[in-house]
Amino acid sequence: MPDQPAPLSILDLAPVSSGSTVAAALRNTLDLARRADELGYHRYWLAEHHFAPGVASSAPAVLIAAVAAATRRIRVGSGAVQLGHQTPLSVVEAFGTLAALYPGRIDLGLGRSGQRRAEAARELVAAPAGFPGPPPEPSRTVSGLLIPPRFSIARLVSSPRFALHASLLQQPGARSPDFAAQVGDILAFLEGGYRSADGLAAHAVPGEGADAEVWILGSSGGQSAQVAGQHGLPFAANYHVSPATVLEAADTYRDAFRPSSVGGRPHLLVSADVVVAEDDATARELAAPYGLWVRSIRSGGGAIPFPDPAETAAHAWTEEDEALVADRIATQFVGSPATVAKGLRVLQGATGADEILVTSITHDHADRVRSFELLAQEWGRP
Repeated sequence: MPDQPAPLSILDLAPVSSGSTVAAALRNTLDLARRADELGYHRYWLAEHHFAPGVASSAPAVLIAAVAAATRRIRVGSGAVQLGHQTPLSVVEAFGTLAALYPGRIDLGLGRSGQRRAEAARELVAAPAGFPGPPPEPSRTVSGLLIPPRFSIARLVSSPRFALHASLLQQPGARSPDFAAQVGDILAFLEGGYRSADGLAAHAVPGEGADAEVWILGSSGGQSAQVAGQHGLPFAANYHVSPATVLEAADTYRDAFRPSSVGGRPHLLVSADVVVAEDDATARELAAPYGLWVRSIRSGGGAIPFPDPAETAAHAWTEEDEALVADRIATQFVGSPATVAKGLRVLQGATGADEILVTSITHDHADRVRSFELLAQEWGRP
């Protein structure tokens, strides 16, 4: 177990509950952000998801502005901007504007999810017909932390909806540049040193000289972790999205790290999905709809409005359904404050995390707020 608890931060997807509305979800985000500010959470990050009826965070820069205006101390940022759908200049101008309005409080989290899904689609097309892929790996435990088998995103990228959504997120015929090149351009724009291939200078206004803190988010030991390390940037590893690869992501980042003007040593944040209630049994009841919600994402249809317990109980689970969500269910931290805090300390110790980023979804907003309240109170105990 670590000697000192890592700072706690929040990742918010602005979830839409069944029977509710997008407007209510966004109001709930502002309410939770104000409470998080009061409770001492370090950061409040907004996700970027598209075409999901159960998620209202499709425009993180807009939500960041609203959250920063509604709070006074907490850092606010993106978890993460999907660079596959935007140009470096547009990202720098948006976050430069935010940093000018809320100096010292803005985080620019960058992700390559759009590029990774496109790569997976090409890999699927190139695979020999009938090729079964590698055999499933067994679960293992490392320093007390469960590392489940890898989840294949082949089902997601083979969905007809995937191709439609990808086409709608970019201009016709557009192709995303290499992620490393995009990150390099963003840093150059922020630092005022951007030059074209022909040597021409261009300056982002707002953006140049902005004090936004740049982060890279990633789910494996691939390019995201390498780019973060090579630039000396802080890195967020997604245990809540891809628990099977969190340790390789952390190791790759540390191995690739080179000190820079940004940081002299690696700084690792690790995410976790949690539900906290007064006791373990109540927490398990509140978390019960999570599996059905994850199933909707991994089935390729996009996140459904977060179900209530009755909807969850009515679902007839198949073996295929259960296999589809098994890794996410097994690695969710659910229970009383003491139970969840103990699990997060194991996560911190196994990964060497410098910070922990928690995300939580329940059907009722009050239960979600209470979950974060209970965790903050327990985490701060000596």
